[in-house]
Amino acid sequence: MGELNRHLLAPARLKLTTMLTAVSEVEFAVLRDGLGVSDSVLSKHVATLVDAGYVRSRKGTHEGRRTTWLALSPDGRKVLRDHVAVLREIIDGVD
Repeated sequence: MGELNRHLLAPARLKLTTMLTAVSEVEFAVLRDGLGVSDSVLSKHVATLVDAGYVRSRKGTHEGRRTTWLALSPDGRKVLRDHVAVLREIIDGVD
């Protein structure tokens, strides 16, 4: 059995990366609202994932205001896929 990824153990980070699989990139505010967390909580989770190389972040302008766009990196997709495979192995062991 493989190992769970320490960066994805926090439920919010797991949900964040899972949400990013459905889009090429997403605006920070949309992700924040989807997760139901504050800006500061999301910023901390994003920073952890960016530092790990799992999420890409870029600044831009949308409807005349500055915004941050987030995307799952190829490494992030692989790590998430591997993490989910380990979770499935664990769950398969439950009666």
